[in-house]
Amino acid sequence: MSTHLPTVSPASGPLRLARPEWLKVRASTTGEYEEVRAMMRRLSLVTVCEEARCPNIHECWARERTATFMLMGDVCTRHCGFCAVGKGRPGSLDPEEPSRVAEAAAELSLSHVVVTSVNRDDLPDGGAGHFAATIEAIRRRLPEARTVPRLYRRVRPDARYAQSLELLARADSLRRETGSAWKTKSGLMVGLGEGEGEVLETLRDLRAVSCDIVTIGQYLQPYEKRLPVERYYTPEEFDRLRAAGEALGFFRVEAGPLVRSSYHARRALAS
Repeated sequence: MSTHLPTVSPASGPLRLARPEWLKVRASTTGEYEEVRAMMRRLSLVTVCEEARCPNIHECWARERTATFMLMGDVCTRHCGFCAVGKGRPGSLDPEEPSRVAEAAAELSLSHVVVTSVNRDDLPDGGAGHFAATIEAIRRRLPEARTVPRLYRRVRPDARYAQSLELLARADSLRRETGSAWKTKSGLMVGLGEGEGEVLETLRDLRAVSCDIVTIGQYLQPYEKRLPVERYYTPEEFDRLRAAGEALGFFRVEAGPLVRSSYHARRALAS
């Protein structure tokens, strides 16, 4: 059965695929969502939830009371064709940001803190020192909390596939040397023109470097000037991909139309 859906023609611009029913999300109108949003504004924090227009924001903020923090501003030095985050010349680093992220994590009573960032090619260390300062601040405020810096997005012109795999391999090597119990994680977006066989090949590549957790979600075009959706995968196809990943030996596979890189991250590591 074909999963390609009828197209609709906007007033101007190329044809776009109509979004299927399973990708329509009901917004939360509860006070919890507004409380989390107000806290982010009060602490002047940036989140991937907002900047990447994540469809799960109401679930995560209102029901789960969790968020994915995005460090080092809301302007990225890369020019990914799929991403809603602003591009251009970033501002200077805010040395107080790490402590504010830690404060927000404490207010949300998080036991698992997901931290990512824009790309900062303008910085000599790419922002590694700022990441370290943030993790240290969180651990001072919440000694029992765990932090997971999310891998940078893959579909981008300034990145190399082999380098991403090399990073995972180096992380695996380090944990073997130190006897650490940490787990490595990566994420895939589908619907950009790839074949299912290519997705399976990527999953095999990730397992070859001992990646433990993988997320697979549907790409959604954030606005007209970003890459178009080539195909919408059905829930049944995501179930097949999840089963294939589990058969390859992943510790956890999250696969579904609305799955994102940090989706249910705490549950993934706790299972």
